[in-house]
Amino acid sequence: MSAPLAVPLGASADRPRATGRGLAARLLRRKSTLVGVALVGVLVLVAVLASLLSPFDPMRANNRPLLPPFSPGQHFFGTTPLGRDLFAAVTHGARVSLTVGLTVALLTTIIGVVVGSIAGYRGGWVDDLLMRLTELFIVMPRFFLAIIVVAIFGHSLGNVIGVLAILSWPAIARIVRAEFLSLREREFVFAARSIGASHVRIAVREILPNALGPAIVVGSLQISQAILTEASLAFLGLGDPDLPSWGDLLVDAQRFLTRAPWLAIIPGVAITMAVVGFNLIGDGLAEALDPKLANRVDR
Repeated sequence: MSAPLAVPLGASADRPRATGRGLAARLLRRKSTLVGVALVGVLVLVAVLASLLSPFDPMRANNRPLLPPFSPGQHFFGTTPLGRDLFAAVTHGARVSLTVGLTVALLTTIIGVVVGSIAGYRGGWVDDLLMRLTELFIVMPRFFLAIIVVAIFGHSLGNVIGVLAILSWPAIARIVRAEFLSLREREFVFAARSIGASHVRIAVREILPNALGPAIVVGSLQISQAILTEASLAFLGLGDPDLPSWGDLLVDAQRFLTRAPWLAIIPGVAITMAVVGFNLIGDGLAEALDPKLANRVDR
């Protein structure tokens, strides 16, 4: 009698795991995704090299306000109404925006994955309790609640990141829960149970890797939302006063839209690049991780 064939844990005929090389190939073949990668790449490079690109302190004022772009004295973008170098403020502001966007997306994904995994795998009263909590956060007016929390506890960058992460995880939690509810009834899960695998191993090693795709997509889209929200808070005077922010630059520019329109155009273009770039990458991830869309080619 021949020995029974061993069923490898995590293997699933209807839910194959994509290799990193195949995922990257599908992701980068879309022209729009390449545009997004280029836009984000430029911003990352500017943020990393901000101190080398401009010799000026982005927060230090001088006695030459409202200089136009390409002014003498290495003021490439001119100066703000307070006399700060606009180029230095924009490049250092990229650090703030990218830090907020990436950190909020990471924390949001972690919280959402943990809550959704527990709810989807355990089911029953645990699922009901966690989903009622999720729905409570969904119906909250997030932006106005963020304004209240930041106004009460302070305008530091850490507070802004914390409140945005706490208020933004429900979408990921619901998606991960739905994936767990579907995947926990698949054959590879039954195979893992049949050989005595623990609940933690089944959830973390077998189901979670197959459920992470949609969570990663939503998490990547959270980056642009966090950048916009941080800029909006700074525009309302609720950003970190010790750090340059694109939203803060727009506040300075609103009184000089006709006299010095570049004050609003330049940080506005930076915000647009960040939001469009991360959204295009998120759309590319959604297609690359979805087998139904994997063979579609941009025209």
